[in-house]
Amino acid sequence: MSATHTAVPIAAIATAPGRGGIGVVRVSFGKYRGEAVQAVIAKLVGQPLKARHAAYLPFLDGQGGTLDRGIALYFPGPNSYTGEDVLELQGHGGPIVLQLILQRCLDAGAELGVRLAEPGEFTHRAFLNDKLDLAQAEAVADLIEASTEAAARSASRSLDGAFSREIHQLVDQVIHLRMLVEATLDFPEEEIDFLEAADAHGQLARIQAQLDSVLAQAKQGALLREGLNVVLAGQPNVGKSSLLNALAGAELAIVTPIAGTTRDKVQQTIQIDGIPLHIIDTAGLRETHDEVEQIGIARSWSEIAKADAVLHLLDARMGMTADDEDIAKRLPTQVPIVRVLNKTDLAGEAAMVVAARDGTPMAIRLSAKAGDGIDLLRSELLKIAGWQAGNEGVFLARERHLAALRAAREHVDVAAAHAAQNAGALDLFAEELRLAQEQLNAITGEFTSDDLLGVIFSRFCIGK
Repeated sequence: MSATHTAVPIAAIATAPGRGGIGVVRVSFGKYRGEAVQAVIAKLVGQPLKARHAAYLPFLDGQGGTLDRGIALYFPGPNSYTGEDVLELQGHGGPIVLQLILQRCLDAGAELGVRLAEPGEFTHRAFLNDKLDLAQAEAVADLIEASTEAAARSASRSLDGAFSREIHQLVDQVIHLRMLVEATLDFPEEEIDFLEAADAHGQLARIQAQLDSVLAQAKQGALLREGLNVVLAGQPNVGKSSLLNALAGAELAIVTPIAGTTRDKVQQTIQIDGIPLHIIDTAGLRETHDEVEQIGIARSWSEIAKADAVLHLLDARMGMTADDEDIAKRLPTQVPIVRVLNKTDLAGEAAMVVAARDGTPMAIRLSAKAGDGIDLLRSELLKIAGWQAGNEGVFLARERHLAALRAAREHVDVAAAHAAQNAGALDLFAEELRLAQEQLNAITGEFTSDDLLGVIFSRFCIGK
């Protein structure tokens, strides 16, 4: 997309809600540049500002009085975050003073039509003005929302363009092959020799291999961003709440010997090697006439149905009972199940991993109360998540990125099938390559619907 400055000016508080030492109000002036912008700036701080020069000045109200004092910065476009002329006023972070400064920006810029920014509108303009591509723009929100250090580092890599560069390399390879195919279609007498002369099979194989590599990294990045939903399920009093507390390293759930203590789900996000795991403790699964407990049990099954993994807890002293068998039969078959035999300290057994066999899920014997075997469980959860330790090149990715990469891979596979037919299939070969390119371009925004852009940027915070 070519840079454009047709938008009206916008303003917003750019720092998070609440009180803080510093607060920032940002104005992006849309199509207005130079003198028109400096006239508004002079109303706000009493004088024009030098480009990219920090000035400590009073922030003025409509009568020339001082609302606050702080740092004023002016960034002329296109060398700014949005690509437009931008003003930042960095003052004290009280919510009232920031609202006063924001309202003053709206009043001072009324002749230019300055209005309140919508969620994500600053970053949306950065995207429209070629300051960021769409994957980088999404990384801005992901960096803000990162729940672990690993997720923050990966989001930063995406913001720096690591993910986008991988996509652009793939697009370049697809375009090169498309160019050869299209040229051959213009000269049909050469068609029979094209595939061999252009090494089309080799080029396709390299594209497929790189797609697989990028998809694998994107899956890791999506895991860092989304985490894994792990549900603790089992009969009452098997130690689900104790296990939640042991995994979290804090007393989050109430633990008593009374069956049915947990009536509703208790959720906690923990980190294992930087991977966020959303551990959900649920009500014990049993037949009961207690109306409140029945509601809790129904919610337990609802959480189990949505889980990425289920830890089916048993009492190690009793093993697999008939009631446990009934629970196991109702657990979803498409979700990884780990049997956790808890209370090994009372059973006089050592913590250990029992490999899966003959259709039986793998099991871990542990003591949530004593902490024995908790590390074994953590390791198994990482395996279920598919996390590969030491992968420093991961970039944060979203589900839409994974869907686009999978679709591109499918189109390339179909193209390869057409290539295998040699003569007579080059038009279909070219079309599948074009569709693959469209899927890849959708990731960085070169080919993206306005509806999708609206959804993406509406989820940003106001002021970004």
